[in-house]
Formats: sequence, C-alpha cells, structure tokens
Amino acid sequence: MSEFKLKGEYIALCDLLKIEGIADSGGQGKAMVAEGLVTVDGAIELRKTAKIRKGQQIECMGQTIQVV
Repeated sequence: MSEFKLKGEYIALCDLLKIEGIADSGGQGKAMVAEGLVTVDGAIELRKTAKIRKGQQIECMGQTIQVV
C-alpha cells in the first residue's frame, strides 16, 4: 500500500492514477476507470474525474493507495 499526501481539498481520480504511476497517462487512467478496474473505498468507481479526498482508499491493478 502506498500513501498519497493530498495538498488541496481533492484530486481527480484519473490524475491520481497517473501521479501514482498506475496509469501512464491521464487518458489511460480514464480508460481504466471506464472499464471498471478501479475501486474507491471498496466500490467500483465509474466517474473518471471523481473527487478523491483524504481518508479514501483506491485500488487498481493490484495496487492500493491510501489518501492522507
């Protein structure tokens, strides 16, 4: 599990996937979300630009990110 330190109020889900290296680009991150490969707090998230806030946990491709 990796931790992502949030600097603002939120980050878009596709941007988080790109920053954490799970997706090579924002476009690939959006495609992963659209395919149902990403879960937020255990539920499949289909909104590409979902606002991810502190305390949430994201899972994708066997990797887990805790937003702090």
